[in-house]
Amino acid sequence: MLMLRVMTWISLRLGRRAGRVVLHPIAAYFFLFAPASRRASSSYLGRALGHRPRWRDMYRHFFTFAATIHDRVYLVNHRYELFDFEVHGEDALLRLLADGRGLFLVGAHLGSFEVIRALGRKNADLRVAMVMHQDNAQKINAMLAAINPEAVQDIIALGQIDSMLKVREHLDQGCAVGILTDRSLGNDTLYPVQILGADANLPSGPLRMAALLRRPVVFMTGLYLGGKRYAIHFDPLADFSTLARDQSEAAVREAITRYAALLDRYCREAPYNWFNFFDFWQPAPAATPPQS
Repeated sequence: MLMLRVMTWISLRLGRRAGRVVLHPIAAYFFLFAPASRRASSSYLGRALGHRPRWRDMYRHFFTFAATIHDRVYLVNHRYELFDFEVHGEDALLRLLADGRGLFLVGAHLGSFEVIRALGRKNADLRVAMVMHQDNAQKINAMLAAINPEAVQDIIALGQIDSMLKVREHLDQGCAVGILTDRSLGNDTLYPVQILGADANLPSGPLRMAALLRRPVVFMTGLYLGGKRYAIHFDPLADFSTLARDQSEAAVREAITRYAALLDRYCREAPYNWFNFFDFWQPAPAATPPQS
């Protein structure tokens, strides 16, 4: 936390350019001394780029991750003028929110979720609450407090008795409830999918929650394009609003398949934005999905 506060002071007092100079030794340190993450980067980039990655490709991957974390300093402190945001699909998103029943925003560890929240803070019609594991929620809150003690983040912690009630309450208030759905949080049912031409397993829990609460689901990602540019994408994924009970399983399976296709698409479009630095495609057996 001390180093994060120092980095925040440098970034806010000396400017984004000076702060980014400090990022290079940080990215280089992890690139050199985190061999497991480096192997995972190489494995992923080989699929996303279509060729064996070079050292500079892997370093760019690490640096892109560092750059998006660094930009949180400015986004949490409302320095939006430092960035150029391209927003795709916002009109469709706002139309879905117009009925006041809320919706789910599902994303992945792909790009920056902070730019999505920044868009919500800029747009009064888009209120975003984040759902995450309790331990992660505590870490995120501590990190954001170090960046800006006055920053208020709407985070719903999973694993508590009233977690589902809080999710429903936010939805009923017309909020967009965001959750990253590319990692399993426990004994979740896993679905086998294809991403970048290889087998992977995705958890079904978040989309089952959306189906249970009968809400629309929109895919989200905030891709870093280099410099000060971000591209924010909203893609309709599923609408469980009028779903019959006996159609739930098939609808969840279809939504997961479309989610995997969107991950594939955006990984190819912005390959250095993938921030799962572990063997995502490890040959772990997937649980057999329940039959509809």
